[in-house]
Amino acid sequence: MRITKENLAKLEEYYTGYLEGRKLDEFLEDFDIKFACGHWAAGDFLDRFATEGYWPELDSSIEAQMKRVAKAGVKGIEFHEVLFIDENLKVVEDRITKVKELLEKLGLTPTTMNVNMFTDPRWKLGSVTNPKKEVREKALEVLLQAADIAKAIGCQTLSFWPGQDGWDYNFEVNYGKQFEWFLDACKTVAKRCKELGLRFGIEAKLKEPKEGNMVVPTTHLAGWIAHIVNEELGDKVMGVTIDYGHEQMYAVEPAFTVYVLNRMGVPITNFHVNTAKLHSNDEDRVFGTGDVWRFVDYLYAAIDIGYDGWFSEDQFTYRMDPVKGIALSKELFGNLMKKALAIYARKDKLEEARALGDQAEVLNVVKKYILTF
Repeated sequence: MRITKENLAKLEEYYTGYLEGRKLDEFLEDFDIKFACGHWAAGDFLDRFATEGYWPELDSSIEAQMKRVAKAGVKGIEFHEVLFIDENLKVVEDRITKVKELLEKLGLTPTTMNVNMFTDPRWKLGSVTNPKKEVREKALEVLLQAADIAKAIGCQTLSFWPGQDGWDYNFEVNYGKQFEWFLDACKTVAKRCKELGLRFGIEAKLKEPKEGNMVVPTTHLAGWIAHIVNEELGDKVMGVTIDYGHEQMYAVEPAFTVYVLNRMGVPITNFHVNTAKLHSNDEDRVFGTGDVWRFVDYLYAAIDIGYDGWFSEDQFTYRMDPVKGIALSKELFGNLMKKALAIYARKDKLEEARALGDQAEVLNVVKKYILTF
């Protein structure tokens, strides 16, 4: 982000009131706030209740999804590597070529290449932690290949959410072995990413689809894994994708997690923005439609640690037109980010109130910016 005294002053002189349309875009450009969206947010959505989808008439090809992201006014886009491989897990070069051409045509920036080893039933007992050695080896091949695809597309980051790695029942797995397998895989992939000039991030989640726990249930554990791998590599190659809704699942303060990762010296490779209730499932609703205080605190933390990467929508709006949903999340994000920046402009006053231990005065410093600005 680009934060100066001059553009902070413009928050009350120029960027007054609710931001939308061209004024919103100007605000994001002025502060160099990078905003992206996962391609999946722009297609049809399925769940176990609507197995035929909520928008079955919608063209969910990657070309159509990319056009919708651009139509919603978003500048960056995340992909899954499965878009570029066939049923035998082999790269299809023509798909890479077509997507690169469309990226240029639409003016979209490829940000993160995610790894999808959760929808294919071959991974139902895990990917890099599968009890069968040959499956673990194949999963590692897929991860390393995904790094090559990320490089070919022009992404900056490879991100791995191990969706099928974990357990449903007590005693189902050897926890120690499973963790070692996961850690070893991370070391191997991080080395490959270093060679390619990419960043490698892992994304934690408490549960779902695994209903016991996932192998990396908390972002704090993900940060420790990245710290261990980086120490071994002698470089800060590995980091963490932090997802707001995933933090809500185990009711930690998302902003606190941001500061913890920063203190650990672990890079935040991506900020996923969405909405979910405390102790709920991974709802992935439109960002900004929950606890405004908590959202602003989360964004303030990102500003305060000097985060300069992408904020990206990871959302499933199901019954809402995806273009409208993407545009709404961007709009609400921008207005909440404006509040966080306004508070940051008064950081000295906030820290003075904190130093006094005066809770009321802390709230007095921020209340108007959160509720009326």
